[in-house]
Amino acid sequence: MGSTGSAAREAARPATTGRRGAVVAALMLSMALAALDATIVSTAVPQIVGDLGGFSVFSWLFSGYLLAVTVTLPVYGKLSDTFGRKPVLIAGSVVFLLGSLLCAVAWNMGALIAFRIVQGLGGGALQGTVQTLAADLYPLKDRPKIQSKLSTVWAVSAVAGPGLGGVLAAYADWRWIFLINLPIGAVALWLIVRHLHEPVREATAHARVDWAGALAVFACGGVLLTALVQGGVAWPWLSVPSLALFGAGLALVAVVVLVERRAAEPIIPGWVWRRRTIAAVNLALGALGLLMVAPSVFLPTYAQSVLGLAPVAAGFVLSVWTLSWPVSAALSQHVYRRIGFRNTAMLGIGTAALILFAFPFLPYPGQAWQPTLLMLLLGAALGLFQLPLIVGVQSTVGWAERGTTTASVLFCRQTGQTIGAAVFGAVANGVLAARLGGAGDLDSVTRALDSGPAPEATRRAIADAVHAVYLGAAGAAALAFLVLLFLAPRKFPVLKD
Repeated sequence: MGSTGSAAREAARPATTGRRGAVVAALMLSMALAALDATIVSTAVPQIVGDLGGFSVFSWLFSGYLLAVTVTLPVYGKLSDTFGRKPVLIAGSVVFLLGSLLCAVAWNMGALIAFRIVQGLGGGALQGTVQTLAADLYPLKDRPKIQSKLSTVWAVSAVAGPGLGGVLAAYADWRWIFLINLPIGAVALWLIVRHLHEPVREATAHARVDWAGALAVFACGGVLLTALVQGGVAWPWLSVPSLALFGAGLALVAVVVLVERRAAEPIIPGWVWRRRTIAAVNLALGALGLLMVAPSVFLPTYAQSVLGLAPVAAGFVLSVWTLSWPVSAALSQHVYRRIGFRNTAMLGIGTAALILFAFPFLPYPGQAWQPTLLMLLLGAALGLFQLPLIVGVQSTVGWAERGTTTASVLFCRQTGQTIGAAVFGAVANGVLAARLGGAGDLDSVTRALDSGPAPEATRRAIADAVHAVYLGAAGAAALAFLVLLFLAPRKFPVLKD
Protein backbone atom coordinates (compact mmCIF):
# COMPACT_ATOMS: atom_id res chain seq x y z
CA MET A 1 0.00 0.00 0.00
CA GLY A 2 2.98 2.27 -0.29
CA SER A 3 2.18 3.75 -3.70
CA THR A 4 -0.30 6.53 -4.30
CA GLY A 5 -2.23 4.41 -6.77
CA SER A 6 -2.67 1.54 -4.35
CA ALA A 7 -3.65 3.93 -1.61
CA ALA A 8 -6.20 5.57 -3.87
CA ARG A 9 -7.75 2.20 -4.79
CA GLU A 10 -7.87 1.23 -1.13
CA ALA A 11 -9.46 4.54 -0.19
CA ALA A 12 -12.16 3.96 -2.78
CA ARG A 13 -13.38 0.78 -1.08
CA PRO A 14 -16.26 1.04 1.39
CA ALA A 15 -14.76 1.20 4.86
CA THR A 16 -17.73 -0.19 6.79
CA THR A 17 -21.21 -1.48 6.35
CA GLY A 18 -24.07 -1.75 8.81
CA ARG A 19 -26.01 0.87 10.76
CA ARG A 20 -23.78 3.90 10.77
CA GLY A 21 -25.82 5.74 13.40
CA ALA A 22 -25.40 2.88 15.87
CA VAL A 23 -21.67 2.70 15.20
CA VAL A 24 -21.31 6.47 15.72
CA ALA A 25 -23.15 6.15 19.05
CA ALA A 26 -20.68 3.42 20.07
CA LEU A 27 -17.73 5.61 19.07
CA MET A 28 -19.04 8.51 21.14
CA LEU A 29 -19.57 6.27 24.18
CA SER A 30 -16.06 4.84 23.78
CA MET A 31 -14.57 8.33 23.46
CA ALA A 32 -16.45 9.45 26.58
CA LEU A 33 -15.00 6.55 28.59
CA ALA A 34 -11.44 7.29 27.47
CA ALA A 35 -11.80 11.01 28.23
CA LEU A 36 -13.53 10.55 31.59
CA ASP A 37 -10.95 8.14 32.94
CA ALA A 38 -8.13 10.59 32.30
CA THR A 39 -9.61 13.02 34.86
CA ILE A 40 -12.38 11.40 36.91
CA VAL A 41 -10.06 10.11 39.65
CA SER A 42 -8.63 13.54 40.54
CA THR A 43 -11.26 14.75 43.03
CA ALA A 44 -11.66 11.31 44.65
CA VAL A 45 -8.00 11.05 45.70
CA PRO A 46 -8.67 11.87 49.40
CA GLN A 47 -11.21 9.05 49.67
CA ILE A 48 -9.00 6.60 47.78
CA VAL A 49 -5.93 7.42 49.87
CA GLY A 50 -7.96 7.26 53.06
CA ASP A 51 -9.15 3.77 52.15
CA LEU A 52 -6.04 2.27 50.54
CA GLY A 53 -3.17 4.45 51.80
CA GLY A 54 -0.18 5.11 49.51
CA PHE A 55 -0.29 8.91 49.48
CA SER A 56 3.35 9.11 48.35
CA VAL A 57 2.63 7.31 45.07
CA PHE A 58 -0.97 8.31 44.30
CA SER A 59 0.16 10.50 41.36
CA TRP A 60 0.76 7.26 39.44
CA LEU A 61 -3.02 6.80 39.30
CA PHE A 62 -2.90 9.49 36.59
CA SER A 63 0.60 9.02 35.22
CA GLY A 64 0.29 5.24 34.83
CA TYR A 65 -2.94 5.52 32.89
CA LEU A 66 -1.72 8.28 30.57
CA LEU A 67 1.62 6.58 29.95
CA ALA A 68 -0.09 3.33 28.96
CA VAL A 69 -2.46 5.16 26.62
CA THR A 70 0.35 7.11 24.96
CA VAL A 71 2.85 4.31 24.36
CA THR A 72 0.22 1.92 22.96
CA LEU A 73 -1.19 4.34 20.38
CA PRO A 74 1.36 3.51 17.63
CA VAL A 75 0.94 -0.22 18.26
CA TYR A 76 -2.85 -0.15 17.99
CA GLY A 77 -2.65 2.09 14.94
CA LYS A 78 -0.55 -0.45 13.07
CA LEU A 79 -2.67 -3.38 14.24
CA SER A 80 -5.85 -1.66 13.01
CA ASP A 81 -4.26 -1.23 9.58
CA THR A 82 -3.25 -4.89 9.57
CA PHE A 83 -6.30 -6.67 10.99
CA GLY A 84 -9.06 -4.06 10.71
CA ARG A 85 -10.57 -1.57 13.13
CA LYS A 86 -13.27 -3.83 14.57
CA PRO A 87 -11.09 -6.52 16.21
CA VAL A 88 -8.72 -3.90 17.62
CA LEU A 89 -11.57 -1.82 19.06
CA ILE A 90 -13.24 -4.91 20.53
CA ALA A 91 -10.00 -6.13 22.11
CA GLY A 92 -9.22 -2.67 23.49
CA SER A 93 -12.73 -2.32 24.92
CA VAL A 94 -12.48 -5.69 26.65
CA VAL A 95 -9.09 -4.80 28.16
CA PHE A 96 -10.40 -1.40 29.28
CA LEU A 97 -13.48 -2.89 30.94
CA LEU A 98 -11.40 -5.61 32.58
CA GLY A 99 -9.08 -2.94 33.96
CA SER A 100 -12.10 -0.98 35.25
CA LEU A 101 -13.45 -4.04 37.06
CA LEU A 102 -10.06 -4.79 38.59
CA CYS A 103 -9.69 -1.17 39.72
CA ALA A 104 -13.04 -1.43 41.51
CA VAL A 105 -11.84 -4.42 43.57
CA ALA A 106 -8.28 -3.15 44.22
CA TRP A 107 -7.08 -3.94 47.74
CA ASN A 108 -4.17 -1.48 48.02
CA MET A 109 -2.63 1.45 46.15
CA GLY A 110 -0.09 -0.72 44.33
CA ALA A 111 -2.84 -2.94 42.93
CA LEU A 112 -4.95 0.08 41.92
CA ILE A 113 -2.01 1.64 40.06
CA ALA A 114 -1.32 -1.64 38.25
CA PHE A 115 -4.97 -1.97 37.23
CA ARG A 116 -5.05 1.66 36.07
CA ILE A 117 -2.20 0.76 33.72
CA VAL A 118 -4.32 -2.14 32.44
CA GLN A 119 -7.11 0.38 31.83
CA GLY A 120 -4.66 2.56 29.89
CA LEU A 121 -3.60 -0.39 27.72
CA GLY A 122 -7.22 -0.60 26.56
CA GLY A 123 -7.68 3.17 26.47
CA GLY A 124 -4.99 3.50 23.79
CA ALA A 125 -7.10 1.32 21.49
CA LEU A 126 -10.22 3.36 22.22
CA GLN A 127 -8.63 6.72 21.44
CA GLY A 128 -6.77 5.82 18.27
CA THR A 129 -9.28 3.43 16.70
CA VAL A 130 -12.29 5.67 17.35
CA GLN A 131 -10.60 8.54 15.49
CA THR A 132 -9.62 6.24 12.63
CA LEU A 133 -13.11 4.75 12.30
CA ALA A 134 -14.57 8.25 12.19
CA ALA A 135 -12.60 8.84 8.99
CA ASP A 136 -13.58 5.43 7.61
CA LEU A 137 -17.29 6.05 8.16
CA TYR A 138 -17.58 9.41 6.43
CA PRO A 139 -16.35 10.87 3.15
CA LEU A 140 -14.18 13.98 3.29
CA LYS A 141 -17.03 16.47 2.97
CA ASP A 142 -18.86 14.98 5.99
CA ARG A 143 -15.91 14.29 8.31
CA PRO A 144 -16.14 17.61 10.18
CA LYS A 145 -19.55 16.52 11.50
CA ILE A 146 -18.30 13.37 13.22
CA GLN A 147 -15.05 14.99 14.31
CA SER A 148 -16.91 17.89 15.93
CA LYS A 149 -19.15 15.39 17.73
CA LEU A 150 -16.12 13.54 19.06
CA SER A 151 -14.49 16.84 20.05
CA THR A 152 -17.63 17.80 21.97
CA VAL A 153 -17.75 14.44 23.75
CA TRP A 154 -14.07 14.66 24.64
CA ALA A 155 -14.29 18.23 25.92
CA VAL A 156 -17.44 17.72 27.99
CA SER A 157 -16.19 14.43 29.44
CA ALA A 158 -12.78 15.84 30.32
CA VAL A 159 -14.33 18.81 32.14
CA ALA A 160 -17.13 16.81 33.80
CA GLY A 161 -14.78 14.05 34.97
CA PRO A 162 -13.49 15.68 38.18
CA GLY A 163 -16.99 16.75 39.24
CA LEU A 164 -18.48 13.32 38.59
CA GLY A 165 -15.64 11.65 40.45
CA GLY A 166 -16.16 13.91 43.45
CA VAL A 167 -19.91 13.23 43.53
CA LEU A 168 -19.47 9.44 43.34
CA ALA A 169 -16.77 9.46 46.02
CA ALA A 170 -18.78 11.68 48.36
CA TYR A 171 -22.25 10.16 48.01
CA ALA A 172 -21.56 6.56 46.98
CA ASP A 173 -18.09 5.00 47.05
CA TRP A 174 -14.95 5.74 45.05
CA ARG A 175 -15.12 2.24 43.53
CA TRP A 176 -18.18 3.35 41.55
CA ILE A 177 -15.87 5.61 39.56
CA PHE A 178 -14.70 2.46 37.81
CA LEU A 179 -17.86 0.34 38.04
CA ILE A 180 -19.84 2.98 36.12
CA ASN A 181 -17.66 2.19 33.09
CA LEU A 182 -19.00 -1.36 32.84
CA PRO A 183 -22.60 -0.76 31.65
CA ILE A 184 -21.57 2.15 29.39
CA GLY A 185 -18.70 0.16 27.89
CA ALA A 186 -20.88 -2.93 27.50
CA VAL A 187 -23.43 -0.97 25.45
CA ALA A 188 -20.68 0.47 23.24
CA LEU A 189 -19.13 -2.98 22.80
CA TRP A 190 -22.47 -4.55 21.87
CA LEU A 191 -23.15 -1.85 19.29
CA ILE A 192 -19.73 -2.40 17.70
CA VAL A 193 -20.11 -6.19 17.59
CA ARG A 194 -23.66 -6.00 16.28
CA HIS A 195 -23.53 -3.14 13.80
CA LEU A 196 -19.95 -2.61 12.57
CA HIS A 197 -19.13 -4.81 9.59
CA GLU A 198 -15.85 -4.37 7.74
CA PRO A 199 -15.34 -6.05 4.37
CA VAL A 200 -12.64 -8.72 4.18
CA ARG A 201 -9.45 -7.23 2.72
CA GLU A 202 -6.67 -8.86 0.82
CA ALA A 203 -4.07 -7.07 2.94
CA THR A 204 -4.93 -9.22 5.97
CA ALA A 205 -4.23 -12.51 4.23
CA HIS A 206 -0.46 -12.38 4.73
CA ALA A 207 -0.38 -10.06 7.73
CA ARG A 208 2.85 -9.93 9.69
CA VAL A 209 3.00 -8.25 13.08
CA ASP A 210 6.21 -6.57 14.21
CA TRP A 211 6.02 -7.74 17.82
CA ALA A 212 9.69 -6.91 18.46
CA GLY A 213 9.07 -3.37 17.28
CA ALA A 214 5.92 -3.11 19.39
CA LEU A 215 7.83 -4.17 22.50
CA ALA A 216 10.68 -1.77 21.72
CA VAL A 217 8.32 1.16 21.12
CA PHE A 218 6.43 0.36 24.33
CA ALA A 219 9.62 0.14 26.41
CA CYS A 220 11.17 3.28 24.88
CA GLY A 221 8.04 5.38 25.27
CA GLY A 222 7.43 4.12 28.79
CA VAL A 223 10.94 4.93 29.99
CA LEU A 224 11.16 8.39 28.42
CA LEU A 225 7.68 9.45 29.44
CA THR A 226 8.28 8.21 32.99
CA ALA A 227 11.43 10.34 33.12
CA LEU A 228 9.44 13.39 31.99
CA VAL A 229 6.46 12.78 34.28
CA GLN A 230 8.46 12.05 37.45
CA GLY A 231 11.42 14.39 36.86
CA GLY A 232 11.26 17.35 39.19
CA VAL A 233 8.45 15.63 41.15
CA ALA A 234 9.61 12.29 42.54
CA TRP A 235 13.28 13.23 42.16
CA PRO A 236 15.36 16.25 40.98
CA TRP A 237 16.02 16.63 37.26
CA LEU A 238 19.78 16.14 37.62
CA SER A 239 19.54 13.23 40.07
CA VAL A 240 20.76 9.69 39.39
CA PRO A 241 17.26 8.24 38.73
CA SER A 242 16.43 11.01 36.27
CA LEU A 243 19.70 10.75 34.35
CA ALA A 244 19.50 6.95 34.35
CA LEU A 245 16.00 6.97 32.86
CA PHE A 246 16.91 9.48 30.17
CA GLY A 247 20.04 7.51 29.34
CA ALA A 248 18.09 4.25 29.11
CA GLY A 249 15.44 5.99 27.00
CA LEU A 250 17.99 7.28 24.50
CA ALA A 251 19.51 3.81 24.25
CA LEU A 252 16.06 2.37 23.59
CA VAL A 253 15.51 4.97 20.86
CA ALA A 254 18.51 3.49 19.05
CA VAL A 255 17.03 0.00 19.57
CA VAL A 256 13.69 1.12 18.11
CA VAL A 257 15.38 2.59 15.02
CA LEU A 258 17.42 -0.59 14.50
CA VAL A 259 14.47 -2.95 14.95
CA GLU A 260 12.10 -0.90 12.80
CA ARG A 261 14.58 -0.63 9.93
CA ARG A 262 14.81 -4.41 9.74
CA ALA A 263 11.08 -5.12 10.18
CA ALA A 264 9.02 -6.06 7.14
CA GLU A 265 5.95 -4.27 8.54
CA PRO A 266 7.27 -1.83 11.17
CA ILE A 267 5.04 -0.44 13.91
CA ILE A 268 6.34 3.07 13.16
CA PRO A 269 7.09 3.02 9.42
CA GLY A 270 9.56 5.51 8.02
CA TRP A 271 7.01 7.08 5.69
CA VAL A 272 5.27 8.67 8.71
CA TRP A 273 8.18 11.11 8.89
CA ARG A 274 9.28 11.12 5.25
CA ARG A 275 5.98 12.51 3.96
CA ARG A 276 5.91 16.27 4.44
CA THR A 277 2.21 16.48 5.23
CA ILE A 278 2.19 13.83 7.97
CA ALA A 279 5.46 15.03 9.51
CA ALA A 280 4.23 18.64 9.62
CA VAL A 281 0.91 17.67 11.19
CA ASN A 282 2.67 15.48 13.76
CA LEU A 283 4.96 18.32 14.82
CA ALA A 284 2.18 20.92 14.81
CA LEU A 285 -0.14 18.81 16.96
CA GLY A 286 2.78 17.99 19.25
CA ALA A 287 3.05 21.74 19.81
CA LEU A 288 -0.72 21.83 20.42
CA GLY A 289 -0.33 19.27 23.20
CA LEU A 290 2.46 21.39 24.65
CA LEU A 291 0.47 24.64 24.74
CA MET A 292 -2.72 23.02 26.06
CA VAL A 293 -0.95 22.42 29.37
CA ALA A 294 -0.95 26.15 30.18
CA PRO A 295 -4.71 26.63 30.53
CA SER A 296 -5.71 23.10 31.55
CA VAL A 297 -3.16 22.75 34.38
CA PHE A 298 -2.35 26.30 35.52
CA LEU A 299 -5.48 28.37 34.89
CA PRO A 300 -7.56 26.83 37.74
CA THR A 301 -4.79 27.67 40.22
CA TYR A 302 -4.61 31.22 38.84
CA ALA A 303 -8.39 31.64 39.08
CA GLN A 304 -8.52 30.49 42.71
CA SER A 305 -5.39 32.12 44.11
CA VAL A 306 -5.15 35.35 42.10
CA LEU A 307 -8.80 36.06 41.26
CA GLY A 308 -10.09 34.58 44.52
CA LEU A 309 -12.72 32.38 42.87
CA ALA A 310 -14.27 29.27 44.40
CA PRO A 311 -13.27 25.91 42.84
CA VAL A 312 -16.54 25.63 40.89
CA ALA A 313 -16.21 29.14 39.47
CA ALA A 314 -12.54 28.49 38.65
CA GLY A 315 -13.56 25.37 36.77
CA PHE A 316 -16.04 27.41 34.74
CA VAL A 317 -13.31 29.82 33.65
CA LEU A 318 -11.46 26.86 32.16
CA SER A 319 -14.48 25.01 30.79
CA VAL A 320 -15.70 27.78 28.48
CA TRP A 321 -13.18 26.75 25.83
CA THR A 322 -15.05 23.45 25.56
CA LEU A 323 -18.02 25.47 24.31
CA SER A 324 -16.27 27.35 21.52
CA TRP A 325 -13.81 24.61 20.45
CA PRO A 326 -16.34 22.12 18.94
CA VAL A 327 -18.45 24.91 17.42
CA SER A 328 -15.39 26.36 15.70
CA ALA A 329 -14.29 22.89 14.62
CA ALA A 330 -17.68 22.19 13.05
CA LEU A 331 -17.61 25.48 11.15
CA SER A 332 -13.99 25.12 10.04
CA GLN A 333 -15.04 23.20 6.92
CA HIS A 334 -16.44 26.41 5.45
CA VAL A 335 -13.00 27.97 5.86
CA TYR A 336 -10.72 25.17 4.67
CA ARG A 337 -12.85 24.54 1.60
CA ARG A 338 -12.01 28.08 0.54
CA ILE A 339 -8.40 28.54 1.64
CA GLY A 340 -7.17 24.96 2.25
CA PHE A 341 -6.26 22.86 5.28
CA ARG A 342 -2.86 24.43 5.90
CA ASN A 343 -3.95 28.05 5.71
CA THR A 344 -6.98 27.41 7.93
CA ALA A 345 -4.79 25.76 10.56
CA MET A 346 -2.28 28.62 10.34
CA LEU A 347 -5.09 31.13 10.86
CA GLY A 348 -6.23 29.24 13.93
CA ILE A 349 -2.83 28.75 15.55
CA GLY A 350 -1.71 32.28 14.72
CA THR A 351 -4.77 33.64 16.49
CA ALA A 352 -4.15 31.29 19.42
CA ALA A 353 -0.57 32.58 19.74
CA LEU A 354 -1.84 36.17 20.02
CA ILE A 355 -4.45 35.20 22.62
CA LEU A 356 -1.92 33.31 24.74
CA PHE A 357 0.53 36.20 24.45
CA ALA A 358 -2.19 38.61 25.63
CA PHE A 359 -2.82 36.70 28.88
CA PRO A 360 0.18 38.11 30.82
CA PHE A 361 -1.04 41.63 30.01
CA LEU A 362 -4.33 41.21 31.86
CA PRO A 363 -4.67 43.71 34.74
CA TYR A 364 -3.76 42.49 38.21
CA PRO A 365 -5.72 41.06 39.94
CA GLY A 366 -8.34 41.63 37.26
CA GLN A 367 -11.90 40.39 36.83
CA ALA A 368 -13.02 36.82 36.16
CA TRP A 369 -14.61 37.75 32.82
CA GLN A 370 -11.23 38.72 31.36
CA PRO A 371 -9.53 35.26 31.38
CA THR A 372 -12.93 33.72 30.62
CA LEU A 373 -13.18 35.76 27.42
CA LEU A 374 -9.64 34.80 26.43
CA MET A 375 -10.42 31.10 26.99
CA LEU A 376 -13.57 31.39 24.88
CA LEU A 377 -11.52 32.90 22.05
CA LEU A 378 -8.72 30.38 22.52
CA GLY A 379 -11.13 27.45 22.16
CA ALA A 380 -12.45 28.94 18.91
CA ALA A 381 -8.92 29.42 17.57
CA LEU A 382 -7.80 25.88 18.45
CA GLY A 383 -10.92 24.35 16.92
CA LEU A 384 -9.98 26.12 13.70
CA PHE A 385 -6.47 24.68 14.02
CA GLN A 386 -6.83 21.07 15.10
CA LEU A 387 -9.74 19.68 13.11
CA PRO A 388 -8.55 20.77 9.63
CA LEU A 389 -5.19 19.11 10.30
CA ILE A 390 -6.73 15.82 11.48
CA VAL A 391 -9.27 15.69 8.65
CA GLY A 392 -6.66 16.79 6.15
CA VAL A 393 -3.96 14.29 7.10
CA GLN A 394 -6.45 11.39 7.28
CA SER A 395 -7.58 12.29 3.77
CA THR A 396 -4.07 11.98 2.33
CA VAL A 397 -3.81 8.23 3.00
CA GLY A 398 -5.78 5.12 2.11
CA TRP A 399 -7.48 2.69 4.47
CA ALA A 400 -4.34 0.58 4.98
CA GLU A 401 -2.35 3.56 6.26
CA ARG A 402 -5.03 5.56 8.06
CA GLY A 403 -4.73 3.82 11.42
CA THR A 404 -0.97 4.31 11.58
CA THR A 405 -1.28 7.94 10.47
CA THR A 406 -4.00 8.77 13.00
CA ALA A 407 -2.11 7.05 15.80
CA SER A 408 1.08 8.97 15.01
CA VAL A 409 -0.82 12.26 15.21
CA LEU A 410 -2.44 11.37 18.55
CA PHE A 411 0.85 10.03 19.90
CA CYS A 412 2.61 13.30 19.12
CA ARG A 413 -0.15 15.32 20.76
CA GLN A 414 -0.07 13.16 23.90
CA THR A 415 3.72 13.33 24.02
CA GLY A 416 3.55 17.11 23.66
CA GLN A 417 1.27 17.28 26.70
CA THR A 418 3.68 15.18 28.73
CA ILE A 419 6.64 17.35 27.73
CA GLY A 420 4.59 20.49 28.38
CA ALA A 421 3.67 19.39 31.89
CA ALA A 422 7.34 18.79 32.71
CA VAL A 423 8.72 21.94 31.05
CA PHE A 424 6.03 24.37 32.20
CA GLY A 425 6.02 22.88 35.68
CA ALA A 426 9.73 23.61 35.91
CA VAL A 427 9.19 27.14 34.55
CA ALA A 428 6.40 27.89 37.04
CA ASN A 429 8.38 26.52 39.98
CA GLY A 430 11.45 28.51 38.94
CA VAL A 431 9.54 31.79 38.73
CA LEU A 432 7.76 31.10 42.01
CA ALA A 433 11.00 30.29 43.81
CA ALA A 434 12.61 33.47 42.48
CA ARG A 435 9.69 35.65 43.60
CA LEU A 436 9.39 34.04 47.03
CA GLY A 437 13.06 33.70 47.80
CA GLY A 438 13.35 30.00 47.00
CA ALA A 439 10.41 28.94 49.18
CA GLY A 440 8.56 25.89 47.83
CA ASP A 441 6.99 25.12 44.49
CA LEU A 442 3.61 25.74 42.88
CA ASP A 443 2.06 22.51 44.20
CA SER A 444 3.02 23.16 47.82
CA VAL A 445 1.91 26.80 47.64
CA THR A 446 -1.40 25.76 46.08
CA ARG A 447 -2.04 23.20 48.82
CA ALA A 448 -1.33 25.88 51.43
CA LEU A 449 -4.13 28.00 49.93
CA ASP A 450 -6.70 25.51 51.25
CA SER A 451 -6.23 26.97 54.72
CA GLY A 452 -7.17 30.51 53.67
CA PRO A 453 -6.52 33.38 51.26
CA ALA A 454 -2.98 33.77 49.99
CA PRO A 455 -0.79 36.67 51.11
CA GLU A 456 -0.37 39.43 48.54
CA ALA A 457 3.24 38.45 47.78
CA THR A 458 2.20 34.86 47.10
CA ARG A 459 -0.67 35.95 44.84
CA ARG A 460 1.66 38.11 42.76
CA ALA A 461 4.24 35.31 42.60
CA ILE A 462 1.62 32.85 41.34
CA ALA A 463 0.41 35.39 38.78
CA ASP A 464 3.97 35.87 37.51
CA ALA A 465 4.52 32.10 37.32
CA VAL A 466 1.33 31.53 35.31
CA HIS A 467 2.15 34.49 33.06
CA ALA A 468 5.53 32.90 32.28
CA VAL A 469 3.81 29.63 31.42
CA TYR A 470 1.40 31.40 29.05
CA LEU A 471 4.30 33.11 27.31
CA GLY A 472 5.86 29.69 26.82
CA ALA A 473 2.55 28.40 25.44
CA ALA A 474 2.47 31.35 23.01
CA GLY A 475 5.95 30.33 21.89
CA ALA A 476 4.71 26.77 21.27
CA ALA A 477 1.85 28.16 19.16
CA ALA A 478 4.31 30.26 17.17
CA LEU A 479 6.43 27.16 16.62
CA ALA A 480 3.41 25.28 15.25
CA PHE A 481 2.72 28.22 12.91
CA LEU A 482 6.29 28.12 11.58
CA VAL A 483 6.16 24.34 11.11
CA LEU A 484 3.05 24.67 8.96
CA LEU A 485 4.48 27.65 7.07
CA PHE A 486 7.80 26.05 6.11
CA LEU A 487 7.20 22.29 6.24
CA ALA A 488 3.56 21.61 5.30
CA PRO A 489 2.66 21.74 1.60
CA ARG A 490 0.41 24.58 0.50
CA LYS A 491 -2.16 22.07 -0.67
CA PHE A 492 -2.58 18.69 1.04
CA PRO A 493 -2.35 15.76 -1.43
CA VAL A 494 -5.91 14.56 -0.73
CA LEU A 495 -7.05 11.23 -2.20
CA LYS A 496 -10.44 11.07 -3.85
CA ASP A 497 -13.16 9.31 -1.83
